[in-house]
Amino acid sequence: MQEGSLIPRFGRARRDPSLAVLEGFHPLKHALRFGAEVTEVVCRDLDALDALAGRLAPDQAARMHELARPVSPETFDQLAPLPPTTGVIALARRPAVDVAALLAVGSGAGGGERDHGRGHDRGQRPLVLLEDPRDLGNMGACVRVAAAADAAGVLTTGSHDPWAPDALRGAAGLHYALPVARLDALDALGDPGARARPLLALDPGGEPLAPRELPPRATLAFGTERYGLSEELLARADARISIPMRAGVSSLNLATSVAAVLFAWRLA
Repeated sequence: MQEGSLIPRFGRARRDPSLAVLEGFHPLKHALRFGAEVTEVVCRDLDALDALAGRLAPDQAARMHELARPVSPETFDQLAPLPPTTGVIALARRPAVDVAALLAVGSGAGGGERDHGRGHDRGQRPLVLLEDPRDLGNMGACVRVAAAADAAGVLTTGSHDPWAPDALRGAAGLHYALPVARLDALDALGDPGARARPLLALDPGGEPLAPRELPPRATLAFGTERYGLSEELLARADARISIPMRAGVSSLNLATSVAAVLFAWRLA
């Protein structure tokens, strides 16, 4: 392997919609654990990576050792804007996601198809929709929460790529545990009352959340902390729900809101 070719290759990968850049140990660990096609792993120190994997991911230690190639610290530091302190960075293929099938209460292709042994059938789990999220790290945190709660998937709207490296880092690579994709247009959600998945909008003016009354196949739509959901999406919703909060508290962080609703559903 020529070290000089790594820098432009990792740079191109950041602009390639078919690839994911996994910055750090935990994104790589989860990508491998959930069946990602990892194409390249580069590390500062192979012995240090082996030791870390032995402590934190013994189930993936042998695979990491097989894939990893050590490079000089000077080269490694140029592979990411902020080189991961765990000393490893990788490239992987993004799985294909069939958004239409996901909205039709199908499984969606890719992203967690190897994880069907837990919880409900994927078609019976709620789907998370993030409308125009602005912060990539927060977007990734939502994916992480959705994976932990065993949701059906995460869809986003807006200009930000949900598979951007910062989002993958915020999710600790758990994009590979469930389908994650961008929704091109709200029209894909269908018409109120005629959807396979009822659309529930999280809105301060909605009815207080009643976990046992949440439809299991719902699409749960969340807006940003500052702007909330758009009027267009609210008009499309089958119902509006709100998270009960102490008086005077105006809003929750996006990932916290997603966690509150998903785990209310899961625990109910």
